[in-house]
Amino acid sequence: MLAMGELDHPEIREAVRRLCADFPGSYWRALDRERAYPEAFVRALGEAGWLAALIPEEFGGAGLDLAAACAILEEIHAAGCNAAACHAQMYTMGTLLRHGGEAQKRRWLPEIAAGRVRLQAFGVTEPGSGTDTAALRTTARRLPGGDWVVHGQKIWTSRAEHSDLMLLLARTTPKEQVAKRTDGLSVFLVDLRSARGKGLEIRPIRTMMNHATTEIFIDGLVLPVDALLGEEGRGFRYILSGMNAERILIAAECLGDARWFLEKATAYAKERIVFGRPIGKNQGIQFPLARAYAQLRAAALLVREAARLFDQEKPCGAEANMAKLLAADAAWAAAEACLQTHGGFGFAEEYDIERKYRETRLYQVAPISTNLILAYLGEHVLGLPRSY
Repeated sequence: MLAMGELDHPEIREAVRRLCADFPGSYWRALDRERAYPEAFVRALGEAGWLAALIPEEFGGAGLDLAAACAILEEIHAAGCNAAACHAQMYTMGTLLRHGGEAQKRRWLPEIAAGRVRLQAFGVTEPGSGTDTAALRTTARRLPGGDWVVHGQKIWTSRAEHSDLMLLLARTTPKEQVAKRTDGLSVFLVDLRSARGKGLEIRPIRTMMNHATTEIFIDGLVLPVDALLGEEGRGFRYILSGMNAERILIAAECLGDARWFLEKATAYAKERIVFGRPIGKNQGIQFPLARAYAQLRAAALLVREAARLFDQEKPCGAEANMAKLLAADAAWAAAEACLQTHGGFGFAEEYDIERKYRETRLYQVAPISTNLILAYLGEHVLGLPRSY
């Protein structure tokens, strides 16, 4: 393993690596060919308690901090596995934990912690709005008896087919009746088990990697009054409060990807003999790997700083966004260097590089584009005029 200094939470990391050893590259390759969901892997993570890491002990979780959750996800990816199939369960439950009522938390969090119920779907993005969340068109209207009726459409809602619950953001007050575009949005906890076929339809979207993403069509879905999380109209603020955790956790996955690519590439560079010597002797091989390693180390420092600030409940918007930016860039640099080091063999399925290459490319775009992060930093950190 490449030297990464003193990695935090060594016991957690070792336990996660042991679990991941049961899911080698052959497991992921078979799933990738069929675009199948890694049910056995997700079940194993759930049974081991890793998906309940951030749920407080009073609700049956481990009560760990975000830094520990980062260690879990980083090691999953460093082992060549892919946590994207279930990572949302770590941060989506934060909306329920922070803003749900006591009865809602008592009802759902122990079930999620025990693995009996999965909360992995996050219905926010829409075809016509993208990352302009305030422009979403999905509406929820209160019925005379107190229930809600929902109409709308969501896209890129990953894992909806494999989740029991979904967080749904909808407009409950028309835009023309609010002072700010971000007002009048509310968050609902949707039980997909009862909603499917009763006003909610899920359609899978086949993509370049195995990501189990979907499009959701909602037409007259009736939700009970207690499906509303927190106060009506404050949903945009609730969603924002979970985005820092999302960015930091996914940045940790990017660190794991970068480690995997660099370990794979350096081992191959030492073993591959061309013209009578290891290709690792060539600076054309060494320098890209060395630069990618430096990017990895720098990104790791910022990911840990962002997690530290989050755990101390201090402002960390800039750090969370920069961590996601730098970690995604480090992973992509390592992926490029790894593929180039392997040459034609890098495109062969059995090496797993082409699969991981496709998977890590996603993080330049999702859950937020690197360009939007740069726009955020320009406006909110550097004080430049808004660019969008």
